[in-house]
Amino acid sequence: MQQLLRFLSILAVIGSLSVPATAQIKACVEGPGGRNIQPGTGGPCVNTVVSAVPFLRINPDARGGAMGDAGVALSPDANAMHYNASRLAFTEEDLALGATYTPWLQALGLNDVYLAYLGGFKKLDENQVVSASLRYFSLGDIQYTDDNNTPLGTGKPNEFEVALAYSRKLTETFGLSITAKYINSNLASGQQVQGTTLEAGQAFAADIGASFRSQPLGPSGNILAIGGAITNIGNKITYTQDTVRDFLPANLAIGAAYTFNLDQYNQITITGDVNKLLVPTPCDGSADCTRTQDEIDDLSPISGLLTSFSDAPDGFGEELREFTLSAGVEYWYAQQFAVRAGYFYENPTKGDRQYLTAGLGLKYNIFGINLSYLVPTSNQRNPLDNTLRFSLLFDFGQGSNQ
Repeated sequence: MQQLLRFLSILAVIGSLSVPATAQIKACVEGPGGRNIQPGTGGPCVNTVVSAVPFLRINPDARGGAMGDAGVALSPDANAMHYNASRLAFTEEDLALGATYTPWLQALGLNDVYLAYLGGFKKLDENQVVSASLRYFSLGDIQYTDDNNTPLGTGKPNEFEVALAYSRKLTETFGLSITAKYINSNLASGQQVQGTTLEAGQAFAADIGASFRSQPLGPSGNILAIGGAITNIGNKITYTQDTVRDFLPANLAIGAAYTFNLDQYNQITITGDVNKLLVPTPCDGSADCTRTQDEIDDLSPISGLLTSFSDAPDGFGEELREFTLSAGVEYWYAQQFAVRAGYFYENPTKGDRQYLTAGLGLKYNIFGINLSYLVPTSNQRNPLDNTLRFSLLFDFGQGSNQ
């Protein structure tokens, strides 16, 4: 049973083996105007946007993970590169390191499937910061078999990403960043599927980010922060020599955060993010969908990114359904103890991930630890259901700005 679950996890990770759009609408019927609708409800059909290497979109940060996965505009820390590296332009620390461990599918008994993340930055001067991160996703041990269930040996499917970023503060309140990435996805290298030998998928990508962070506002010194980032802009990826390649999970994120300094000991931050995958929407089989899957596959990465804002078969309404919402709150006492909570929402026709999050943070001198916990609120199972994940942080230099 565990081998089956592990295999299904691999299928979910490989974008080229994801459920095709035509299979997503089998439960739908033709409605007025030739549009496919869900029987009974008359609502829109399920038409999930898929991509290759979705591990790039797994949140590796327990702090943001406790706040509904929001983090684009939070104060800078060692895990900022996942959301928006331009946050680091405003750091007061000289050097910081972070490590996060995220169990994956733990509720199903797969204890050797996990995401590990290492991140850190070094401040060059008052305006410049360089940072780096390593993301590693392990799917544990798997027994490969052929069509006749004959064992073909074991493997350790895994994926990783190495990233380097440069962040610069252009003014006292505005900063930019650029990130370069190498991505390697080795899920079944050397195995054969229908006579085709699989190999490791490889890609190069880039992120760009921008942040606004106000000067202290009012007598309490409150802070308003606004951020935006486009991540995973890169070449398409394949696991064979086939000319058909799959899109990386390019993503647009916009967020804001407001920090209230209640007094010298008590601080509250409220934050929210909006995210959208910049990947072409599959054709849902309705009369309004005029593009074939071959035409979608032939799009270049940039064309796919640009058309992702206007290609939904159900029009503008479906485009809006492709946005996910994250909201969270963080309370700090004396910059030593934090309590966090949040909520994440994804439309039922686009994946139906909906969950509450909660977490704690502790900081003593240069050492900090963040914990987060996820509780699903929809019928859609989440790989992090009822899972505790944690981040360790080490800050060196001037005082903490978490």
